[in-house]
Amino acid sequence: MSGRVVALSTVGTAEDAERLARALVERRLAACVNVVPGVVSHYRWQGELQRDQEQLLVIKTRSEQLDALRRALAELHPYELPELVAFEISAGSAPYLEWLDASVS
Repeated sequence: MSGRVVALSTVGTAEDAERLARALVERRLAACVNVVPGVVSHYRWQGELQRDQEQLLVIKTRSEQLDALRRALAELHPYELPELVAFEISAGSAPYLEWLDASVS
C-alpha cells in the first residue's frame, strides 16, 4: 500500500466547490483538488429519487489524512451527508507522488 489516495466528493455549486478545494489545500489535507463541473448525480435521498447538477471534487491526499479530511468535510460542506469515498493510488509518476507526499501534512 502506497499510503496515497484519491478521494471523491460532490457539491451543488461552483462556489462551494472552489471554497472547499481551497480550504482543503490551505489546511494541507490535500495536495491538489480538481473541480470537475457538469456532473449529473442520480440518487435516493430520504426515500425520494433525486437528480442534481453537481461539481465533483477529485482530492489527492495521503491515507493518514482521511480522518482529518472527513472532519473538514463535515465542518465545511453544505450537505447534511457529504460524500467521501477514497481509492488507493497503486502507481504513478514518482516525481508527482513525491510532490503529493511533500504537500500534505
